[in-house]
Parts: sequence; structure tokens; C-alpha cells
Amino acid sequence: MLGSTPCETSVEVDWTRVRESYPAQHPLLNLNNAAVSPPPLVVEQAVIDAFRFIGKNPDVNMWSGLDARLPDLKRQLATLADCSADEIALNRNASEGLSVAIFGIPLSAGDRVLVSPWDYPSALQGWQQRETREGIVVDTVTFDLLASDDEIVAAYSSAIRPVTRVMHLTHMIHWTGRVLPVARLIALARQHGIATIVDAAQSFAQLPISVRLLGCDFFVTSLHKWLGAPVGNGMLVVNRECINGTWPLLAPFDATLDTIDKFDHWNLGTYNSALQAGIEPAIRFHQSIGVTNIHARLSALTRYWIARAADIDGLRIHTPLDTDALGAVSLFSIDGVDAVALEATLRQSFSVHVKYRRVGQLEGLRVSPHIYMNEADLDVFVDALRAAVKDA
Repeated sequence: MLGSTPCETSVEVDWTRVRESYPAQHPLLNLNNAAVSPPPLVVEQAVIDAFRFIGKNPDVNMWSGLDARLPDLKRQLATLADCSADEIALNRNASEGLSVAIFGIPLSAGDRVLVSPWDYPSALQGWQQRETREGIVVDTVTFDLLASDDEIVAAYSSAIRPVTRVMHLTHMIHWTGRVLPVARLIALARQHGIATIVDAAQSFAQLPISVRLLGCDFFVTSLHKWLGAPVGNGMLVVNRECINGTWPLLAPFDATLDTIDKFDHWNLGTYNSALQAGIEPAIRFHQSIGVTNIHARLSALTRYWIARAADIDGLRIHTPLDTDALGAVSLFSIDGVDAVALEATLRQSFSVHVKYRRVGQLEGLRVSPHIYMNEADLDVFVDALRAAVKDA
């Protein structure tokens, strides 16, 4: 995969043991892992232990104890993302990281920014806020999520103007799981001197990714989805050439305007250091399986449930399936069946949790299994779906 991580050593994965490494999900069958996934048990325990450690001497144990490990943690994340540790800032989630880039890139009235209607809603609102307050121009690139990569690249290319300064890109669209050709789009932007922001909230740790090979200026992700770190952890990677010229979202405690530290979590003031103690075991767990194996497993689970449900009358899949980039996230609808009502029926009558999603004229139910799930879980889902549609 273009922009992927260096080659891994193939390992045999016992998916039954992987399942046993996670807390049991109840009372609902959790098929909304694209929102937030449960951490492995070893991650959960690390956070509990760290929280208790803090309580014994908070002022010392938080900052002199737990925080002293963060430089090494950044080195581990840099290995995972294939970038430099001195380009990594830790924060709470992808939304916070995106806000650093959206509000921190210097722009003047009349400068233009390219977005798409499929980008994350709060990111679009951020750009619209700058448009209202500062007079920049936000241009929306329209394309069908089932269009070819060539058609999508052509759509962005035709939208570029001489004063286009930023291209905001979502790697994996959270609505449907469509993976955009971001490496090609970044290369296109670079030809025109356009800064690039990559929202990798759904793709990081699910797909093989190399930030270095992508060559973007800002790379943003959450760590609580596919990496399995505790809720409340995110990562922002800023190309070192962009650090000095980008404004921090929060005023830094120290006047270090030329290092990655100005974007880091500690500018919040006091925060819960125990949550970050779960990142390292999450990395180890993820690496013990390997991102190539994880992606293959998630793709197989998606293909499995879709194949089992293929004969449901009126089923429409809004996610491209004829691609090696297919992962865990997909969107479906059923002709003549109200998606909101179907979501409620699956949850209330069958204890199955999927997520209703709508943007523009596109609507349906998002399904996103994780590696702790198996084919039997998806059989339960498809059987419930058949029964719910029959009663609709």
C-alpha cells in the first residue's frame, strides 16, 4: 500500500487468544468500534495501576514519574508511524489535533482552503469559523465516495486556485470507510506549494501507514480506535519545517515556539497522566500482532458479514469492496427500510449496536468490527438484521 509502513515479519495469529485479551462486551454486540474501541485488558490494567500510583504522591508521581517516560513513548510511536519523535505531539484526540492545524496555520483574507463534504463535521466547522472571522475562502471539492481514485484526484486538481494554501484530507472517510488516495493528493498539493493536513483518525493502526512516505505537513489521529489505547489519547505529527510557523492552539507554559512541545498536552495545565500510561502497552499489543495482519483480519471480517447478508432484499453497500484498502468500516442501507428505525430495532430487540450515519443524501448504518470479534459475532449480527428487516 502506498505510504505504508516498512515490511513486517509475518506471524501466525491466534485470534481466539486475541479475543481473550479484551474485556467482554455486554450487554450489546459492539459493532461501532469506529467511534471508540475497548482497550485490551493489559492496557486497562496499566491505566488502573498508573492512577493508583498517582494517588500516592500526585505532584511527584505524575510529572516526575509518569511524564518522564513520555520521550521514550514518543520514540515508540515514531517507529509505529514511521516519522521522527521530535515531530510528535500528544493530545486528547484527533479533533484536538485537527484544531491545532486548522487554527494554527497562518492564513490571510482571500487565501483558499480545500475541503470535502465527507470530512469530519467539527473540522469543517473550524474552517468555516476562520472563513467568517478572517475572510479566508473555503472551497468544497465534491466527488462520489464510490468514484475511482483517478476521478477523486481530478476533482481536487480542478479545484486548485493560485491562492489555494491548504488541502484538508481525510484518509479513511468515517462515514463509509472509503480510503482516499492521499499519497497522490499530497503529491499534487506539493506541486502547487499547498500545505496538507491528513485526518487519519480511522486509518492509523488499522492500515499500514508511513507518515514519512506520505510527506504531509500535518498528520492527525486518535489512539483510542484501532491502536486500542485508552479513551482520551491522540497524536499530532507536524513536519519539522512547519513547527515554527504554526500557532499553538493553547498558549504554551514555556515560550518554546520552535519545537513540537508547544503543541503538547501539558499546555492544558493539569491533566490525567494515567491515561497515557496505557499507550505503551497498546503499542506492544498492536506490534505483537502486526498492522498487516490486523488490516487483513479487519478486511476479512467486513467481507464476511457482507457476503452473508448479500441476499437480503434491497441491501446496498456504500463502501467500495473491490480494493485492497478495505478495512473494518462500511456503510449499508436497505431499500424501503428506515435506517433510524432499523438501528433502534437492532439495539432494543437484538442487543446489536451499529451506528446510524447521514451526510447530505447519503445515509445508512455503519458497521465496524474489531480484531477481538469473530465470525460468530457477525453471524449474530446478520441473523438479527434479517429478522429486523423482516419485521420492518
